[in-house]
Amino acid sequence: MVETNEVIEFFDRLAPDWDAEMIRNDSIIRTILDNACVSAGKNVLDVACGTGVLIPDYLARGVASITGIDISTKMAEIAREKFPQENVTILCGDVEKAKFEQLFDCIVVYNAFPHFPEPERLIEHLVAFLKPNGTLTVAHGMSREKIDAHHHGSARHVSNGLMSADDLAGIFKKYLAVSTTVSNDRMYQVVGRKNEQAL
Repeated sequence: MVETNEVIEFFDRLAPDWDAEMIRNDSIIRTILDNACVSAGKNVLDVACGTGVLIPDYLARGVASITGIDISTKMAEIAREKFPQENVTILCGDVEKAKFEQLFDCIVVYNAFPHFPEPERLIEHLVAFLKPNGTLTVAHGMSREKIDAHHHGSARHVSNGLMSADDLAGIFKKYLAVSTTVSNDRMYQVVGRKNEQAL
C-alpha cells in the first residue's frame, strides 16, 4: 500500500529538478487533451499537477480557469511561482480530502494515477466535483509497460503499478459513461463523461 507521507517526501525531493528532467511528447499531450475535451471556456481541475506540466497547454487552449492541486509542498510552490496568472490557482493538499467551492468541466489526472493508494476511492471522490456533462480523464504520456518499468526503480515504494485500461474503465463505468479507452505503445488514457442530468 502506498503511504501518503512517503509520496510527499519522494516528490518534495524530486521537485527542484522535475522540469529539467521532464520528457514530454507534444503530440501525445494534444491527443490526451482532445480526448479529455479540454477547450476554450472550460474550468479545469488538474489533479497531482506537479510543477504545472500541463498548465501551458491548458492556457494555450483558452480555458476559463485552472485549479491545480498537488500533495507535494515543493511541487506546488514551484507551480505557483511559474504561473501567477489570475485564472490559475495552485493548491497544496490531498485531493481525496479536498472540498472545492466549484464544479469543473474537466478533471485531469496526468502521469500520477499509480501514486494514489485506492484508485476507486479517488475516482468516486473526483466525480462529485464534475459538472453535468463534464469529463474525468486518467492518462499517461507513455505505455502502461513503460510506466510500470519506470516506477519499478526508485519509485516502487510510492507506486501501486498501473492497472489495465480495461480494468480502470470498469471502475469508471460505475460512475460515468466511458468515452475513451486507450492503451498502446504511445499512451494510456481512460475518459468518462458525467451524465448530463446528474445533480
